[in-house]
Amino acid sequence: MDLCARFHERHRKWRKLVHFKFSALILTLSPRKGNRPAEAQRCRTSRVYGKSKGMAAHPSNTPPAGTYRGRLAPSPTGHLHLGHARTFWTAQQRAIEHGGVLVLRNEDLDLERCQPEFVSSMLEDLRWFGLQWQEGPDCGGPFAPYSQSSRLSGYGSAFVALQEKGVIYPCNCSRNDILEALTAPHQGEEDPIYPGTCRPLTTSGVLLNLNPTRGGKLTSWRFRVPDGEEIQFVDGRLGPQSFVAGRDFGDFVIWRSDGTPSYQLAVVVDDTLMRITEVVRGSDLLLSTARQLLLYRALNYTPPQFYHCPLVMNDKGERLAKRHEALSLRTMRGKDVRPEQIRATPLFK
Repeated sequence: MDLCARFHERHRKWRKLVHFKFSALILTLSPRKGNRPAEAQRCRTSRVYGKSKGMAAHPSNTPPAGTYRGRLAPSPTGHLHLGHARTFWTAQQRAIEHGGVLVLRNEDLDLERCQPEFVSSMLEDLRWFGLQWQEGPDCGGPFAPYSQSSRLSGYGSAFVALQEKGVIYPCNCSRNDILEALTAPHQGEEDPIYPGTCRPLTTSGVLLNLNPTRGGKLTSWRFRVPDGEEIQFVDGRLGPQSFVAGRDFGDFVIWRSDGTPSYQLAVVVDDTLMRITEVVRGSDLLLSTARQLLLYRALNYTPPQFYHCPLVMNDKGERLAKRHEALSLRTMRGKDVRPEQIRATPLFK
């Protein structure tokens, strides 16, 4: 079965799964021995350390201590554009400079927007551009599976751990609810600071009832940030960074009301289990790094290093998005633009 067919079948089964009661879903996601999904293919020319099929590698299959491990983490929600290409090229160059391994992870958790045809085009466009990875959904590796929709048990385990620590709470606020509750205008902000509408005065005992609805609404789950704490880290390109919890960002969603883990939780779990040592991504995710460092701490995980690349803008000064088809790698391929020509531009210097 090819990658597209497996993607389609996986999502068909997953859509059924998320209609179960939330408590049953968490039990389903909790770790079990055996019955773990496997990658269908193995690397033919890539360097790998073993053939473990589960979410964690067997000790004999793990990379040597000190090995640099970077990653490419695209989402199949549209065609990749020049911004992705530059960030991914930087990730590859850093892996080469450190004599390390580059991992491709298919971040396909968006039930509505992820499409199987975008998985195929993603792999084709990345190869066309000259990117080479040593582990991934097309070639396997010691930390398979490499598609997030096949890694649900790990996210469920992390959710349970956060619940037991009392650092998350249920929330049924929509984005409109949050905007209406804010006294200051927040037009254009992608993630307005949560005003604490559903935040309990104490987490003691409030998380014992896994009820999928509150007041007739489906429930998501938020991480309670330590208000006033300064979150600091050193970025590999930008140097020292500092954000204040409760001022620069508020309580954030770690589990969505559709029964899927959020980006913030999923990448923390995956980067840890895949032994990623450096995360290379766009500078628009600096604030996400501060959030994720709180999750790393709450889960007793060791965080990787971070390197945030400058964003690529269009001629209007807007950050590139997948809706900008004119600057997609697929469109450029159709116009017979060669990847060498793109990489020779000042954008990649």
